Amino acid sequence: MPRDASEARARVAQALEAAGAGPGGPPSGTAFGDALLVTSELVTNALRHGGGLTGFGVELDRGTVTVSVADASAELPHRKGGRGRERADGLAEGGFGWPLIRLLALEIRVYLPREGGKTIEVRLPLH
Repeated sequence: MPRDASEARARVAQALEAAGAGPGGPPSGTAFGDALLVTSELVTNALRHGGGLTGFGVELDRGTVTVSVADASAELPHRKGGRGRERADGLAEGGFGWPLIRLLALEIRVYLPREGGKTIEVRLPLH
């Protein structure tokens, strides 16, 4: 299990680099960057808002990569109203991650297991 977003990104990068030797060729630069960005957002949200990371996975399929992140919270992801949370100095904080993930993903699945928490799977194109 990765300890933080950096370790999670390293695992995804390793999987994507290994995919480059496969039949579909290496992922495009944009796809590589998008997968790392989505990984960062999912893991950071699990650590900040989800009660901690309880599961992580990365799977490659024909032309796609799926990143799975589980956390301890059953609260579903949502877009914050307006520009995000207001800080004491009046500037906005956060609120961009989930809309960005939704924009980049081919498919998003959210599971609420009986034992609690949630798992979010995001499928992204490799090319």
